[in-house]
Amino acid sequence: MEKLIIQGQPLPNMPWEERPEGERNVMWRCSKIPIIPRDLLPMSNSIFNSAVVPFGNGFAGVFRCDDTNRRMVLHVGFSDNGTDWHINEEPLHFQCDDEEIGKWVYGYDPRVCRIGDKYYVTWCNGYYGPTIGVAWTKDFKTFHQLENAFLPYNRNGVMFPKKINGNFAMLSRPSDTGHTPFGDIFYSESPDLVYWGRHRHVMSPAAFEVSAWQCMKIGAGPIPIETSEGWLLFYHGVLHSCNGYVYGFGSALLDLEQPWKPIYRSGPYLISPQKPYELTGDVPNVCFPCAELHDPATGRVAVYYGCADTVTGLAFGYIPEIIEWTRKYSII
Repeated sequence: MEKLIIQGQPLPNMPWEERPEGERNVMWRCSKIPIIPRDLLPMSNSIFNSAVVPFGNGFAGVFRCDDTNRRMVLHVGFSDNGTDWHINEEPLHFQCDDEEIGKWVYGYDPRVCRIGDKYYVTWCNGYYGPTIGVAWTKDFKTFHQLENAFLPYNRNGVMFPKKINGNFAMLSRPSDTGHTPFGDIFYSESPDLVYWGRHRHVMSPAAFEVSAWQCMKIGAGPIPIETSEGWLLFYHGVLHSCNGYVYGFGSALLDLEQPWKPIYRSGPYLISPQKPYELTGDVPNVCFPCAELHDPATGRVAVYYGCADTVTGLAFGYIPEIIEWTRKYSII
């Protein structure tokens, strides 16, 4: 492979720990575990599946904070170093010109994507079932809500950090009510963030005998990372085991110009529930990635992931190593 070019803003201050001595895996966990506990807020039952981006001299994020009423609510947070977070006690309130769309029912599993001078928030938004809410902010104080991207039912709306074919682009996972026993990743484009089309299929769950950790359903994770080899996508996969659902995550490389065409896709998982805080919680056996930070110059990447639907974890790796690993162990 020629020298890899990684796009993105320089981020020398990103959270980082070097690979521990003796660590053989391509990604490794942060020694601070978890980085965000479930009770960081006075009324939070759990804080997980959240989105983080560089902002100002530090970092900002939109966090899923299920409260002690067990309502799924979004909150804004800030950090100087990406691991120690101050999360606003007051829930995030969206401004919306359409009262029907802006009426809050529930929201969870946000992602944040910067394009130009705006930060776009997508989340699983309650509107007669789960669909993809879309909003934007410039300051993480005022959030302008737009039309929902799709009809119910849909989850895991993940935007690309640049326009494709002159359009905004998003990955999503059409679903149904409840704990959907299926799920493929699809790609869509929009000229204006209101009307979405050019829907294309990206990936299906793998066959059980090929890669069992992702054989039931899959969904896009953090914002894809643009590299000279393609779009690096972290995605979650689900195994329906005899002990229930098991969520882990792996990686894929998508074509730069036609991102609905995967080039490589990992057979093994990168991270799967193994630590106590991933195995035990409100929903056991879950590692669910929603955000990443990376520094193009060093190739470092830090992936934020929800653990057992209760707390937030962090894993590190090097993008060139992950791409080479994905290529080596690809199932396509």
